[in-house]
Amino acid sequence: AMPLALAIGLFFYLAAATLTAGRLRHGVDRVGHAPVLALAGLGVLFHAFALALAIHFAGGIEHSFGFALSMVGLGMAAVQMLAARRRHLDPLGILVYPIAACCVLAALLLPGAERAAPDSWQISLHALASLLAYSTLSVASLAAVLLAVQEHALRTRRPLPFLKSLPLTLTEGLLFRLLQAGFVLLSLSLVSGVLFVEDLLGQHLAHKTFFSLASWLVFGGLLLAHHRRGLRGRRAAWLTLSGMVLLLLAYFGTKAILAALGRGG
Repeated sequence: AMPLALAIGLFFYLAAATLTAGRLRHGVDRVGHAPVLALAGLGVLFHAFALALAIHFAGGIEHSFGFALSMVGLGMAAVQMLAARRRHLDPLGILVYPIAACCVLAALLLPGAERAAPDSWQISLHALASLLAYSTLSVASLAAVLLAVQEHALRTRRPLPFLKSLPLTLTEGLLFRLLQAGFVLLSLSLVSGVLFVEDLLGQHLAHKTFFSLASWLVFGGLLLAHHRRGLRGRRAAWLTLSGMVLLLLAYFGTKAILAALGRGG
């Protein structure tokens, strides 16, 4: 049942991405907004159902690279759905939904980890905060890419027809709202890690803690510079992507290394 639910979720993500591309190509007013949300919603529903089944049969959250990718993909798709309730934020789905589909594919193709003992509620809280932080900041990074593309088109006076429905100021506003939410969630993740995770600086967790803290400093510095000095545009976009690279190294870098060593995640 779980692989079937994942496959159905993959189909709906790709359908949502295809319809979003149609909206951008033909104009957002000529292709309906509601069908995109409906397809994405079905993708999220089947994806979440599949992961719930996996957690149920495993007796807890699987500590594997593919499962982690799938969880973050689900979070990204859900965050995009919430943002896309405003019609003009649909274009970001052209990036988010295919990435969510790739994350589902990873869950289908990559082997699962050994079944672990159920986690305590404290560890579950830490894992949930981390998931939401990674998901929100991942979508923020995609918004940063979109912002950089828009700014480049503006500077070179080569407007992009498929982005004419998304004003640059709206992309920038979305970016900083996502950064603020992601920073709060990342802060909660770090605090809960300090409070609840034993031997935080031991074993492979030292690597994860270092890069997570470095990412937190980058995002915090970016938000502070935006608030005090009005930092925006390309510099904000590049700092966002730099912070996300550090966060990816913290989470997926650790899991990839451990998976390569055959130790689980």
